[in-house]
Amino acid sequence: MKFLHISDLHFGKKLNEFSLIEDQKFIIYEILQCIDEHKPDAILVAGDVYDKNIPSVEAVKLFDFFLISLAQKKVPTYIISGNHDSPERMTCGSSLMEESGIHFARAYDGTACCYELTDKDGPVNVYMLPFIKPVVVRAALEAQGKAGQAEKINTYDEAVEAAITQMNVDWSKRNVLIAHQFVTGSARCDSEDVSVGGSDNISAELFSKFDYVALGHLHGCQKAGGENIRYSGSPLKYSFSEVNHKKGGLIVELGKKGELKVEQVLFEPQHDLRCIKGTYQELTLKKYWEQMGDGINDYLHITLTDEDDIPEGFSKLQLIYKNLVSLDYDNSRTQKDNLIDAAADVEKTSPLVLFEQFYELQNNQGFSPEQKKFAQDLIEDIWGGQK
Repeated sequence: MKFLHISDLHFGKKLNEFSLIEDQKFIIYEILQCIDEHKPDAILVAGDVYDKNIPSVEAVKLFDFFLISLAQKKVPTYIISGNHDSPERMTCGSSLMEESGIHFARAYDGTACCYELTDKDGPVNVYMLPFIKPVVVRAALEAQGKAGQAEKINTYDEAVEAAITQMNVDWSKRNVLIAHQFVTGSARCDSEDVSVGGSDNISAELFSKFDYVALGHLHGCQKAGGENIRYSGSPLKYSFSEVNHKKGGLIVELGKKGELKVEQVLFEPQHDLRCIKGTYQELTLKKYWEQMGDGINDYLHITLTDEDDIPEGFSKLQLIYKNLVSLDYDNSRTQKDNLIDAAADVEKTSPLVLFEQFYELQNNQGFSPEQKKFAQDLIEDIWGGQK
């Protein structure tokens, strides 16, 4: 049996102030083309469909377009909510969509949705576990009259273990789980939510008996403790920490019990993310940006190596690089690591010296002569000549 595993669509996400709606619509076509090419028996969407619990109108319209396109393909699709989604909002109308082969995991109530698929090797059970927290599992168990069990759940590890126990899985059959959690030891990106102290960590051992676990939550494609436990990663790059990622989905093939093959398929974005570095003069030379070709329209992070800040550098560079997202500097000032290790004797130090010390701590360099004169004149105006 063949599956397409995708996750972390994050419809409605912005890259700084850049809306990614058109980029996300473009990647939907990539996903639909992948379905046509690989002809999976089912599609697994492992959470974070939206970027916010209350998604924008544009994001809802985009998801609607995606669902209609999937229904037209007549391939069973199984969708769970992630930590960015509101399961109640996302599953509105799900009973009607069941008839079109679009299956949503309901908000966790102590049971997990399970669907049975069949191929020449027999049945495959697909379990759907939306993103859960300990408080959610405790409340579900208490509602079932299992207060004693609920009291024992304090960690994410214990919550997921309890949820799997509640499934009553027949381990002699082939079983697939769709989940949205952070497995300990997996690699994070800047675009993901991080819990304080890693409190959301769960052990990969909890998933080890499943024939395949389709995970969402982390944006880098990776194994999570075993060949059978995988993050597909997001289909688009959502932060510059993901510049070197290969984005796409996973084609998962289940043979007989114990037989598994996983292959990444890549999606081509409308705009890539890239980082470029150099002096302002270098990056504004026509021969430099001309050799970038279509890459000049990618979302860019620029690092300038000039020793002095370029006045209005961001807006000037944006005249050439229209999709410039962020700008920083790498020079002798930024490479220093000044620390404030003691309070100055403010009663005996002049305002100008204090101001210059503060400026140096903030910028890793002292005043220029022009800056010093400006500060001195300003202090004279404020303190009536006190220096």
